[in-house]
Amino acid sequence: MGRVSDGRSAGGSDGSGGVDGGAPEDGRGSRPDGAERPRTLGVGLATAARCGPELVSPEGVEAQTCVLTQGRETWARTYYRNATGDDLTAVLALMAPGGRTVRMHCAVGAGDEPEVCETPRERTSGDVSAYTAIAEFAKGADGPLLLRSGSNSPAQKAR
Repeated sequence: MGRVSDGRSAGGSDGSGGVDGGAPEDGRGSRPDGAERPRTLGVGLATAARCGPELVSPEGVEAQTCVLTQGRETWARTYYRNATGDDLTAVLALMAPGGRTVRMHCAVGAGDEPEVCETPRERTSGDVSAYTAIAEFAKGADGPLLLRSGSNSPAQKAR
């Protein structure tokens, strides 16, 4: 758990020096022609992540939920592990400014291996810090809620 990188590189593998095969950057985040370009880490667009804490339910579900932004795209991702021994259902929601919500239903198989569920990428609108993500894990569509994990959940304090 605790992973926040995208695992994919974006653009610029053709040796041209530019992120998307265009003109090389001048090191200040803009192209020589004056057009602005997002900052990169040398292998593609940097991915920013805002993640909530890693949470564990008494039943054995572990999850961490993040809002990810890369260039002009934003999406939600939850990293999870299902040690319950049962198949579960999960719903991951990305809530954008202005009330727009994108939901993804994820099948969570019985198994203790780390897995990922994410929403489709959407064009970022408004302030990216206003985006939040929530993942809910339950036993079946009508079963009890086992864990709710959010990108802005407060850290749990030990008792």
